Amino acid sequence: MNRWRIAGSLVLSLAGLCMMRIAPVLGAKSAPQAASSIADVDAHIAFGSKNAPIAMEVFSDFQCPACKTLYITTDRQLMDNYVTTGKVYLIHRDFPLPMHAYSRVAAQYSRAAAHIGKFELVEQALFQNQERWEQTGDVDGTVAAVLSSTEMTKVRALVKSAAMDALIQKDVALGNSYKVNQTPTTIFHAKGQTFPYAGGMSYDILRNFLDQLIAQR
Repeated sequence: MNRWRIAGSLVLSLAGLCMMRIAPVLGAKSAPQAASSIADVDAHIAFGSKNAPIAMEVFSDFQCPACKTLYITTDRQLMDNYVTTGKVYLIHRDFPLPMHAYSRVAAQYSRAAAHIGKFELVEQALFQNQERWEQTGDVDGTVAAVLSSTEMTKVRALVKSAAMDALIQKDVALGNSYKVNQTPTTIFHAKGQTFPYAGGMSYDILRNFLDQLIAQR
C-alpha cells in the first residue's frame, strides 16, 4: 500500500472527526489557493465554480472498472449536491493506463466530445457500455450511438487531428507529477491544503469528507 493510499484512507476513515485533527495526521501539502491557479485545466471538462471552496481533480480511465463504479455510484450525486451548488469545482483528468488496450482511444473520443459540448453524454455511454467496447474495441460505435451524424463528424475530425491526444498527455504528465499510479485517484484541494486519495469511495464517505473540508476554518 503506497503512501497516497495510506493518506487517503486516513482522511476518509477519520472524516467524522474535526479537520484540525485530520490535517496534522496527513501532513497536508501546500496547494493552490484558488481553483483558477490549478495547472492545465481544460474548461471543457471542468464543472462548477472556480470560486468553490473545494477543487477535486479526478484522474480516471474509461476502461477501469473502479472508475465505472465511482461514476455510477457517486458522480451524479456529487454533481447535483456539490458541483452545481457551488461547493466543489470538479476537474476530470484523463489518465489512461497502459494495461488497457482501448482506454486512450476512449479518452480521445470523450475529449473530442467535450469540445463540442457533449462530454457528459459520451462519458455516460462509455462507462455504461464499458464491458462491450473493451471486448470489441468499438469506441467509435459506442460514441456514435449517442451522438448525431453531424456531431460524430466533428468528433472524428478532432480525434484524427491528434490535438486531443496532446491534451490527454498533459493530464498524464500532471498525474505523474502527483505520483498517480492507479485509477481513480482524486486530488482534493481545500483552503491551502492537498489531500490525495487513490481508489473508489462511496458517496456517503465522500459527502462526510467534503462537509468536513467546507466546515474547516
